Amino acid sequence: MSRLRTITRRSFIIGSAAIVGGVAFGTYLYKRDLKNPLLEGLPPGAAAITPYVMIDASGVTLITPRADVGQGAYSIQAYMIAEELDVDLDTVQITPGPPSPVYYNGVVGVEAMPIAATSETLLARTGRGASDVAGKILGLQLTGGSSTVPDMFDRLRMAGAVARETLLAAAVAQTGLDRDQLKTEAGAVVLPDGMRLTYQDLAAAAADIDPVTEVTLRDPSEWRHLGKTQMRTDILSKSTGTQTYGIDMAMEGMLYATTRTNPAQGGEIMGFDAGRAEKMRGVQAVLPITGGVAVVADNTWRAFQAVQAVDCDWGPSPYIGDTAEQFETVAASFTDDRQDSRFRDDGDVKAALSDGEVLEAEYRIPYLAHAPLEPMSVVVKLEKGRVDIWTGTQIPRFMQANVAALTGIDAENVHIHVLMSGGSFGRRLEDDYTLRAVGVAQQMPGTPIKMVWSREEDFTHDFPRPLAMARARGKVTDGQIAAYDLAIAAPSTAESQMARLNQPVFGPDIAIVAGAWDQPFAIPDYRVTGHRVPAMVPVSSWRSVGASGNGFLHESFMDEMCHAAGVDPLEERLRLCTHPPSRGVLEAVGEMSDWGVDLGPGRGRGLAFCLSFGVPVAEVVEVSQTDAGLKIDRVFVAAEVGRVLDPVNFEAQLSGAVIWGLGHAMNCELTYRDGVPQQDNYHLYEGLRLYQTPKIEVRGLENGDKLRGIGEPGVPPAAPALANAIFAATGQRIRELPLSKSVDFA
Repeated sequence: MSRLRTITRRSFIIGSAAIVGGVAFGTYLYKRDLKNPLLEGLPPGAAAITPYVMIDASGVTLITPRADVGQGAYSIQAYMIAEELDVDLDTVQITPGPPSPVYYNGVVGVEAMPIAATSETLLARTGRGASDVAGKILGLQLTGGSSTVPDMFDRLRMAGAVARETLLAAAVAQTGLDRDQLKTEAGAVVLPDGMRLTYQDLAAAAADIDPVTEVTLRDPSEWRHLGKTQMRTDILSKSTGTQTYGIDMAMEGMLYATTRTNPAQGGEIMGFDAGRAEKMRGVQAVLPITGGVAVVADNTWRAFQAVQAVDCDWGPSPYIGDTAEQFETVAASFTDDRQDSRFRDDGDVKAALSDGEVLEAEYRIPYLAHAPLEPMSVVVKLEKGRVDIWTGTQIPRFMQANVAALTGIDAENVHIHVLMSGGSFGRRLEDDYTLRAVGVAQQMPGTPIKMVWSREEDFTHDFPRPLAMARARGKVTDGQIAAYDLAIAAPSTAESQMARLNQPVFGPDIAIVAGAWDQPFAIPDYRVTGHRVPAMVPVSSWRSVGASGNGFLHESFMDEMCHAAGVDPLEERLRLCTHPPSRGVLEAVGEMSDWGVDLGPGRGRGLAFCLSFGVPVAEVVEVSQTDAGLKIDRVFVAAEVGRVLDPVNFEAQLSGAVIWGLGHAMNCELTYRDGVPQQDNYHLYEGLRLYQTPKIEVRGLENGDKLRGIGEPGVPPAAPALANAIFAATGQRIRELPLSKSVDFA
């Protein structure tokens, strides 16, 4: 075996946190070699130059292992490799590759640690390094937590640089020329006389020499792609309707399935009568599955029709069945024995609030569905001790392990083929839909089964964003916020979600207080407490996770306190802010929105700020009163991510986050009756309409010293900025979402 092939079996994590904060993580497990999955079945003359670059007779293939759920992850990963490899993306293939520990995520674990993004203590730096260690040891291949760019930035550029220099070394050996006489361009090594040796020409030679791992990454001043306007690699296919999503997967001999399970999450099926369904056109089989039935037919529509014809006897829900009772359970959890965390406890809040006038408020946020446009779908083929699965997923290795456990087939014979997803918002961090389809395929071995859920099944069996309540108390002194006490009660996302992934959970759940406990404000007496509500409806991660609701809880009360103190909300936040990058976004959004300028009668302007996923974001929403209701006129957003790698997609992600956040704040909730969600399709779960969409102005700041992701941080400030704007325009203070319970929108 060549030296190159030996080295590419190793973990190619150059530039990751092997040494963080001066602390070396030198354990055997962390330093051990990880197998390069591209080497398996590699044809003669091909080279797997790192686990991210493969060259064979068909050309250059770039591996982009973080899932693309619409946020442009494949595109930005490919550009990071291409920046150093010198290839044009319209001439290469891009694939997420197979599930493998080598593609572990070393950043996402930080979100589960009580480490403030603003902290640079030795303990904080050590903790961030520990996240990389844990990610590698566990082989944590996961897309989430806005971690794709910060986790892959150095790794993918280094992969491109090593591949480039190794190909140059092959050219040196082949031509006898000096390295300095050669350059790379558009997938080829260029000789002094202009002759071009394509990377394909050099692949066989590159596979038989030592890789060049001592490389220098290009200075940003030399970048051709990063930091500049890019055309996303999927823009043409998505614009022309030719993009293949998971739901588009088809193969010869495939049959079509759908499932119908107890609409009360977790409830059993006591029995069923499939007599009518079995006689319907195209039906091949009606099969029992856990909690319900599946229909297999010759197309999806016939499966949908037939499954509704099955007469099912449903058992009761094992969970608290009604929304009113659920909120009673939340309210009863503000007790010492239910305290989950108190990561913020500055000064002496108890003493500060023991006398004098104390401002008090209670807030509520509802369960929210993920509701991706592409419903849950998967193709499963099971035969002869092997399972093949085609779907869009953010957790390929967890899915692989769970399918192996379900079928008894070794994980190495469970092959996950990751496809583009038509949305997720956290839904594809679950694999329940795949496990149901595998249950069907087990009963029809050898036949490819394509399972698609109806929209109603998708809504009814979603694992929603948790509901929550907050009780806030505060005091103002001499026109300033002096004391702030926020208690939040919510079910644990980690406890619920990790149980389904067969992963242990230890300690407090950061998500209960995320986006609240670590805000960069120096209030003298400042406390944030999390209370864990007993498990009710199973819940899951939702775009921006705990911060999605805590932004509303924290910033609504901050606005109330500013009003009570008689101070300007922007000026008071700036006075309290201790974090220069956060101060920068507050100043920027104030400038963008002409903060302080009177908008005139019937209009109002609201400000909100939230630091989540290490990204400070400030938003200003402007509203006006009309005869038809409140109209959102404009939104201004400023965010600090350290470096904007794609200005167009940066703007798209923040604008999309605002639209997502506003639409849910205005209209959306999941309510339960007898354990069954009452909203089962978009007509009962209405997002922001096109005619309601405001003009959105975005500004990206690049003053931070760390690269950050932007997929989620724009969501948390949207709801409080809108609620605060409504107060400014109408004098009505709203403390419960959705806002449409209290006001009408035009």
